[in-house]
Amino acid sequence: MSTSPGPERRTSDEAVTDHPEITYIGCARCGTLIAGLDGRYACSGCGWVNEWTEGHRPLPGARRRRA
Repeated sequence: MSTSPGPERRTSDEAVTDHPEITYIGCARCGTLIAGLDGRYACSGCGWVNEWTEGHRPLPGARRRRA
């Protein structure tokens, strides 16, 4: 299943949340529609993954575990 070449993003008028946003894109290798969090993708069909730095916003920091 092929889709448009670019990721689906929210418009600037929509509110930004603290939670990850689910985004969709066509796999760069095989064209399968895949979903990712904040622009970070991994295709289960062919194994393609995009570089983690290509995400839409920085990754969250690690939280401390309670002892």
